[in-house]
Amino acid sequence: MIIDFQNIEEKVIENFRGGEKSLALRAYADADNKIMMGRLEPGASVGLHKHVGNSEIVYVISGSGKAVYNGETMRLEAGMCHYCPQDCEHTVINDGTEEIVFFAVVPEHK
Repeated sequence: MIIDFQNIEEKVIENFRGGEKSLALRAYADADNKIMMGRLEPGASVGLHKHVGNSEIVYVISGSGKAVYNGETMRLEAGMCHYCPQDCEHTVINDGTEEIVFFAVVPEHK
């Protein structure tokens, strides 16, 4: 199977999960996984949220910012992967000067 994000409509979501500004997202989902390509402009964030019944893997393609994971703040740079296991909480914040482009997978735990 091939997922061509170029052929998936990009949706812009304001204040995603209570975050700042907007998240631009192209996503494919089935019963087992949500697979996404996203962008956060400078100053934008994904609101703090907990993963119940799933987890999330976020790979940063370009840009920089920070992740807050279970209360601990860590830097995110291009080439880094942030992992949020099931029953943990996190947010991603673009505190840089360029947009963050990322690839993310949310597998459902059954």
